[in-house]
Amino acid sequence: MKRKILLPTDFSKNAWNALRYASELYKNEEVDFYILNAFTTNNFALDNMMVPEPGEQWYEQAKTRSESSIKKLLKDIEALEVPLNHTYFTKSVLNTPLEAVKTLVEDKDIDIVIASTKGETDDVNTIIGSNSIDFMEKVRNCPVFMIPANISFKEPNEIVFPTSFKTHYKRRELNYLREIAKITNAPIRILHILKEDKLSDEQKEKKALLEECFEGLKYTFHILENASIQIGLDIFVQSRNSEMIAFINKKHNFFGSVFSKPMVKELGFNSKVPVLALHDLRN
Repeated sequence: MKRKILLPTDFSKNAWNALRYASELYKNEEVDFYILNAFTTNNFALDNMMVPEPGEQWYEQAKTRSESSIKKLLKDIEALEVPLNHTYFTKSVLNTPLEAVKTLVEDKDIDIVIASTKGETDDVNTIIGSNSIDFMEKVRNCPVFMIPANISFKEPNEIVFPTSFKTHYKRRELNYLREIAKITNAPIRILHILKEDKLSDEQKEKKALLEECFEGLKYTFHILENASIQIGLDIFVQSRNSEMIAFINKKHNFFGSVFSKPMVKELGFNSKVPVLALHDLRN
């Protein structure tokens, strides 16, 4: 089945890097890639009532710049000799990156969003960078896969999946983790930070359910004690040189706040390791 993948871009080196990563990851899969640039104008703010309309000078100038940059980007893609099973579509829209992404996810029934964790200046507070965490937190209808700057694609040695064993796992929520594990042949390392002496009966049931969801994949269970979630995950990833993280972003529970902007700055691994944010579809 053909996949639909959304690639937000601000035409930066980091956004280009995320695009190339996506192309390599899905090189053997049939994919429609949607390249999206959300542009603004220097004279108007999107939260202002004075938003330019099509036909107005500022709008047309900004759209022309965006479309011109997209044409150049498509030529760069052609130079890569991309797989024949990849097709690229483009869209320029006056909007914030977050709202533009959310709208296109709905309009095109996007399967997954793949974007850079950083924008044009390598600063988490600028353009795509400032929106990367918003993408993970607020694009709720499909997974969001964030690619750090300067990461070249290689099949990950393993995918770390932190869990409290309290999430109500669903196969459809874990489909993209399963898919990436299959196409990269990467084992999944299920990490639990133990807060009590032992798992409760409910946690044991959820662990068994997770085993059902991962049936047919290579996976192992790992437990750390006497550590905070953030520090425990950081230690585990760094000590093993793990090359990918996936988690279920269940709002207001467990990892709901781990990938907030302050935490991104504190956790060194997040700038070095691709992160796949899955979503509890009941939220």
